Amino acid sequence: MTALRLGPASFRLRRRPLLVVAVALVALAALLVVGIMIGDFPLSAAQVVDVLLGGGTRRDQFVVTELRLPRALTGLLVGSALGLSGAIFQVVVRNPLASPDILGVTWGAGAGAVSVITFAGSLGVVTGSAADVGLPAAGLAGGLVAGLLVYALAWRRGIEGFRMVLVGIGITAVAANVTHYLLTVGDVQDAGRAMVWLTGSLNGRGWEHVVPVASALAVLVPVALAGGHVLGALQFGDETSRGLGVRVDLARSGLIVVAVVLASVATAAAGPITFVALATPQIALRLAGTARPPLFGSVVIGGVLVMLSDLVARTIYRIELPVGVVTAVLGAPYLMYLLVRSRREARV
Repeated sequence: MTALRLGPASFRLRRRPLLVVAVALVALAALLVVGIMIGDFPLSAAQVVDVLLGGGTRRDQFVVTELRLPRALTGLLVGSALGLSGAIFQVVVRNPLASPDILGVTWGAGAGAVSVITFAGSLGVVTGSAADVGLPAAGLAGGLVAGLLVYALAWRRGIEGFRMVLVGIGITAVAANVTHYLLTVGDVQDAGRAMVWLTGSLNGRGWEHVVPVASALAVLVPVALAGGHVLGALQFGDETSRGLGVRVDLARSGLIVVAVVLASVATAAAGPITFVALATPQIALRLAGTARPPLFGSVVIGGVLVMLSDLVARTIYRIELPVGVVTAVLGAPYLMYLLVRSRREARV
């Protein structure tokens, strides 16, 4: 273990978490190239790398930069945002079940985004402009409303993990029913597009989907990493955190807002890709061997998980599956495992 000093601040660097991040970054680069190679016009790895470095033919440049690179980057960025969001939630709530999927944030963002999809035509809004501006904004607003509701309803002189999870399950049910209601009252064609979006898909993603998620990560990842010491204190409980000089309520509220914004923007870009935010922090925790989910490790592993799932979804069958189907199939057994383990720990 080594120490890194930046002015008055110092950071401990452990070899194992750094090794995990390094390996995950290599895996990200490999998955990015492989994901761009696959399609109706197959490309070799050399052709993909040549285009990414500024070369290649016009056809290769068009296929890579306009058709496949935006999709791959959207998957990478969405997975990173969900991984970081889940890590923050699980540390703040001190519960491995805490994630945007369970706490209602994802479905809240979904309800906001579906309202734009289903009513864009009836309000005279051009679909393209709605996707560029209205969809991310509505997803962000819906996620923020759901997150604030969960926090307000779960507050009882502090936040207790299981109470927040139970409240989140209730908000999830309400937001899901609102979403289904919007689907029934909207135009049939718009409702069909919304149903495809609700499965969580990277199909047809363009640069207009990359920019909002990239912007959110560029701002919020440094904020989250800067608050890493606060997360380290919060895992010991409110009284201990206050004894360490942490303004618990303010710190917790700020970190939850960061997590909600990340999950909402990711959901608005690619739909509710379930279980990524739930599983990624626990995978990063076990790989890194740390006391709490590592933030940057969760960022990188989240990108790996979504890109790998999308690659499986595109190649396992003759038809292309939404990436959310693969993550749901893999994540549902993991959720049941967490529930069983939490119940056993509660009995001890």
